[in-house]
Amino acid sequence: MPSANLSGRVILDVTGEDAEKFLQNLITTDLDTLDEGDLKPGALLSPQGKILFEFLVSRTAKGLRLDTLQTSVDDLMKRLTLYKLRAKVQIAVQPESLIWVSWQDESGVSETDSTVTDRRFPDALKVKRHYGGDTGVDAGEAEWMAVRIAHGVAEAPFDYALGDAFPHDVNLDQTGGVSFKKGCFIGQEVVSRMQHRGTARRRILVVTGNKNLPDTGTAITAQDREIGMLGSVVGSAGLAHVRIDRVKDATDAGTPILSGDTVLELAIPPEHRFTFPVTTQEA
Repeated sequence: MPSANLSGRVILDVTGEDAEKFLQNLITTDLDTLDEGDLKPGALLSPQGKILFEFLVSRTAKGLRLDTLQTSVDDLMKRLTLYKLRAKVQIAVQPESLIWVSWQDESGVSETDSTVTDRRFPDALKVKRHYGGDTGVDAGEAEWMAVRIAHGVAEAPFDYALGDAFPHDVNLDQTGGVSFKKGCFIGQEVVSRMQHRGTARRRILVVTGNKNLPDTGTAITAQDREIGMLGSVVGSAGLAHVRIDRVKDATDAGTPILSGDTVLELAIPPEHRFTFPVTTQEA
């Protein structure tokens, strides 16, 4: 089973009598569907529906665990504390968080309070997130990034900037990170409107280059018009945050899509359910 340590991430524990109710009313994830031993993506949005903070949420014996970016954990803690009011909730950072990931596990490692199944990925891949313990790491973060890329799983800051993307833009609606059934959460009205109207035009796609891709953050163009930006990159494979309507137009017209001088092929991630927009001629 390949495994890799993850840098730049930290654990925020949310515990107490009101912990679940408190988070359920704030974040995009439906905690009623979060089973023991599972991990799901989630976000805390602005009232305008943009992602302010991203995290992976799972259960512990005492409450809920938010696995999030180290660079934004202090601001996330302050924001949650602001919403806490009189709720019986304790919010604390684990400063020495050891987080590692494994996949293609054939040994059937038991799921404990510190080992959870990452539901962003297909069951067959057996992706596990581990908190503490003996890592036995035998791979690097680049190998883990290649797994994310293959399945179109986006993460900030590699694939999008916090404060600048809606949940649909980064496929949270495809990976179980946003619920349209659980009721109100911050930014819910905007996100639900995008869902029901089908107005999401910016998405994460999987990219393959005709040679090694340029660096993360390099513009993607069609006929010298910018249509998106490269995210995570490993060799000739990567993720792209793009306007899918413009990708469709370029593809239909036979116009090369480029990043620098690298020719790109872009595809919808294999397990995702959205489609490219239908043109008037196709309808």
